Formats: sequence, structure tokens, C-alpha cells
Amino acid sequence: MFTINKKQVAMARVLGVAIVAALGLASCATYDDEFAGINSRLDQLDTRVQGAAQSAESANQSAQQANQRLDQMESRVRQLEAAPRRVPRG
Repeated sequence: MFTINKKQVAMARVLGVAIVAALGLASCATYDDEFAGINSRLDQLDTRVQGAAQSAESANQSAQQANQRLDQMESRVRQLEAAPRRVPRG
């Protein structure tokens, strides 16, 4: 029969811990790749958000200018409507 002594049990434990540690460290390397991919995607999204913010700011400025022009036109229309009517000649 085959008997297991304390030395063999200790060696099996050491090997088990070494295998678990090796697998743990190997999986960390794949996480590094995943984190790099995620960071790259976040950078791309950040760039797109900044571009959208700039476009929104530009659109806001254009809208403000259009509103100012509309206010000027509205004032002029009110002046024309309030002016006395001319009687046609002839």
C-alpha cells in the first residue's frame, strides 16, 4: 500500500499554493489589457464629449445672436406699426 507522510502533505500544500499564486498572477496580466482597453474607450468618449460641448457652445452663441437680431427687428416693427398712417395722394 501507499502511505502519505507529513513531508509529502507539506509538499502538496506548497505546490497547491504555488499553483494558485501563479494563476492569480497570470490573471492580473489579462486585467491590465482589459483596463487599457477600457481607458482607451474612456479617452475616446471624453474627446467626443468635449467636441459636443464645443458644438453646443457655438450653437448657443449663434442662438443668442439670432435672438438679439430678432429683438432689434421686433422693436423696429413696433415703431412702424405705431407710426401714423399716411394718406395716399391722388
